[in-house]
This record gives sequence, structure tokens and C-alpha cells, in this order.
Amino acid sequence: MSNTSPKRRRAFQFNLRQLILALSVASVIFTLLNALYASYRVQRDALLENTLHANQAYAAKLAEVADVFLDSARQTIASRARQLPGQWSDGAALEREVGWLLQESRSFDRIVIVDEKGRLRATAPESSAVQVNGVLHSEGVVQALKERTPLISPPYMSSFARLTILISEPVLAADGRYLGYLGGVIHLQDDNVLNSLLGLHFYNDASYAYVVDPSRRLIYHPDSLRLGQTVGGNPIVEAVLRGETGSMQSVNSRGIEVLAGLAQMRNGGWGVVTQRPVTDTLATLNQQMLRTQLYTVPLFLLALFVNWRLSRLIALPLWQLATHAAHMDESRTQENIRHVRSWYFEAAQIKRSILIGLGLINVRMRRLDEASSTDPLTGLLNRRGMDAKLDAWESEGLAYSAILLDIDHFKQVNDTWGHDCGDKVLQHMAQVIRRNFRTQDALCRTGGEEFTILMSDAPLSAALVAAERLRRDVEISDWPAVGHITASLGVACHPDEGDRAATLRRADEALYRAKREGRNRTIGGAVTPMPDSSE
Repeated sequence: MSNTSPKRRRAFQFNLRQLILALSVASVIFTLLNALYASYRVQRDALLENTLHANQAYAAKLAEVADVFLDSARQTIASRARQLPGQWSDGAALEREVGWLLQESRSFDRIVIVDEKGRLRATAPESSAVQVNGVLHSEGVVQALKERTPLISPPYMSSFARLTILISEPVLAADGRYLGYLGGVIHLQDDNVLNSLLGLHFYNDASYAYVVDPSRRLIYHPDSLRLGQTVGGNPIVEAVLRGETGSMQSVNSRGIEVLAGLAQMRNGGWGVVTQRPVTDTLATLNQQMLRTQLYTVPLFLLALFVNWRLSRLIALPLWQLATHAAHMDESRTQENIRHVRSWYFEAAQIKRSILIGLGLINVRMRRLDEASSTDPLTGLLNRRGMDAKLDAWESEGLAYSAILLDIDHFKQVNDTWGHDCGDKVLQHMAQVIRRNFRTQDALCRTGGEEFTILMSDAPLSAALVAAERLRRDVEISDWPAVGHITASLGVACHPDEGDRAATLRRADEALYRAKREGRNRTIGGAVTPMPDSSE
């Protein structure tokens, strides 16, 4: 069982203002975060999608440009190869031809003419590594001699220790006999037209392109140290070599998530990939979102201030009502509640309900107070009510006279006609008393058949006149069931007789004197003591 007292438990409770402020702040923060997140997601998805489309278009463009270059190079080689059979036996003519072709085409790093036995007939530029009439054994040469068809060779390491491709065209005699081939050599690691085309970059960002051949070997990469490396386990490379085109988001061979565009070249089955790391793609967006957050801080603080003010404005009437309602026992509570500015419907209804409740409570309290100070049979004040009235008068310094009335021979009424008839006599006596006194006088039943009338601001003489008038009215009245009733009265004046107790005692002594002297009479008290009943 918890030992926390109700008072202590209340200390942990939030008030309405705190709850409204917390709710509004939470709403603002949630709305702001949701807006920022939604904005970020929308821009992120759009940025990734646009980057994928751009890389796809870029890869397709590079593949097309490279294919156009290789087609042009093949056509150049083919057109010159058709002119070589007539010069085949003239070594000088062949040297002039390769020199002219190298100078005019500018597409190749070297031009070679090789006969059917693999001997080098002519080359430009000249090189000490390769001698004319020497036999060549490189992969491109062997393949060209073997296939004897127009060829773009797979990349291979040439005798110059460079990654190389050979574009060759067979040279045929007039009778169709194979004489050899005219070849254009492109060193993939050197600065040349193909390298420049593949390295052409339309975007000043972290995007880059690379090219792989069907054996997954890198034949172009912006990092020259990676040329010739075989790329394995890369889903992007596998996709482009399968002939897929388009774009994809994946992880490359170095474990970096990238946005890749794919395209495959017609010549050589090479795959062109343009890609950009996701982190670099989103870096600008992240900076933009950071700036956006900084821009939203002033508005966020303004929203917090507005919510703080509104929460105070909304909660203030209810807080005031709750504060005043906690002091229901104070006399000004109802007035304080009336002055609460309940400017919206719910607060106005609560205020109205509290005021109605307070009104009902006050009515019930008055009724309870009246019931506690009123004789239920006659409706006159009882002794408690009489004391309260006297307390009020004496606090105001009012003078008053006390009239004590006793119904003569009332016991005989009860014995003869019963207590019900006696109650009716008492009720009728209360009516007679009411019609003989003022509204400001206090009319009391203080015993079985005894009544006390307190006349405010009345001297003894006026009280004696009023008492005698009452006695005669009782005497001449027609009493239900009984027919005739008389009463004896004793009168005393305060402060002539002294304090309250002395005044009431003098009136009581006067009453008993009236009874001793034959009843049905009025006698006033005196400052001197009344004679003892034994005298």
C-alpha cells in the first residue's frame, strides 16, 4: 500500500496550462520534425532518382561517343587498307603511308602494317622496341592474323608494356590472297582521343565513369593505377556485361553505395558505367536541410512563444475558477468567481455551473441554518436562533425588550384533548404572535408552551403595551378544538435590567409573578428583585 499522502500526490500533478503548453510544444515539434522529414525524404528520393537518370544518360552518351569514335577509326583503317595491296612490296611507300595516316587521323598512338607471317613491315612512330621485319607475338597481332577479318581486339598488354587495343583491317591482294593487315594501336593508359572522350565529364561533382571489357577488366578508369585490374563481385559490372542498360543503386567492389548508370557499347561488348557515391549525392541536400533547420529556429521559437501565451490565456480562467473553488468556505468566493473573465464557452459553462452550485449550497446552508435555529412545529426561532439574534443585536449595541409568554393551563389541554390538539394550539399561538409584532422583532418558542418575543430598539413601556395587546388577542381568539385560551406574560428591558442573562431572568420572574397573581395578565420586570414566592 502506498504511503504517499493525497497532498503529496497533488504536488506531482500538472496543471492545465502546463498540459496545454506541453501538448502544443509537442505538436509544434512533431509537426516541424514531420515536415522536415517529409521534405527531406521527398527531396532525397527526387535527388537520387534524378542522379540515376543523369548517370544513365551520361553512360549512354559516353558509350555512343566511344562507339562513334571506334567506328570512325575502323572506317579510316579500312579505307587506307584497300589502297595498300599495290604498295605492298614497296617498303618505303608503306612507311610513308603509316606516317601520313598517324598524322592525319590523330586517333591512334601507333600505326602498324604486319604481313601474314607476323613480321612488322612498317610502323609509325618508329621505336627501338619494335624493329621492322621483326616478328610480333602480342595477343592482338596473333588474333588479327588468326581471324583475318576486321577486328577490334580485346585489351591486351603490348610489347610496349601498355594496356592496348588493336583496330585492324585485313589487306587482300587482287586475287583475294591475304597479305596481312593494317592496324591502329591505341594505348589505353596514354592521353589520346579515346581516353579524352571517356574521361569527358559533364558534371562538376563526385561522379566518374569507368569501362570494363567482357573479361571484367578495367580498360578505362579515372584512377590510372586501376587500369587492367579485374573487377569481381560487383553487381553493377555483372549487370552491364549482361547487356543491361539503365540505372541501379548498389554497392560497388569497394563496398561504397553508389548510383550507377549502365550502357553497353556495340564495339567490343564493353560496358560503360557512370556512378556517384550516395553520400556525395546527398551531401548537398544534407547541408541544405541543415540550413533549413537553422532558418526554422526563429519561427519555432515564435511558435513556442505564441503557444505559451495562448496556453496561459486559455488556462487562466480555469486556473482562477479552480483556485477560487478551493476556497469555498470564504465569504468572497462567489464574488471572486463572478469576476473571472471566462471568454470561451467551456470556461463560461464551468463558471456558470460553479455559481449555480454555490448558490444551491448557500440555499441549502441557509435552510440548514434556519432548520437548526427554527422550531419545526411553529416555525418560530428556537433557543439557538434566539441566542444568535441576541448576539447580533448586542454586537451592534441595540437595546431590546424581552417578553416571555406562557400558555395558561396548557397541561390540561394535552390531558383533555390530546397532544395533537396541543400542537395545534401551539401553532395557532405562533400565528397570533406573528400578527401582533413587527418583522424586525424576533419571535421564539423556547419551551413546551413557553414563547419569547424580543423587540429590537423598544423601551419597557412600548414592550408592555405590545405584550398587553398580545394577551388580549389571545384571550379573545377562537382556538381550534379548545375554544378558549389565556396566557401570562412577563416583560423586561435590556440594558435596564443588566446583561442578557439578567434581562431574561427578570422577564421570567415577571412571568411567574403573573402566574402567581392569577394568570392571564402582563407584568413588567423591575431593577429591584421581585418578592419571593414564599412571601
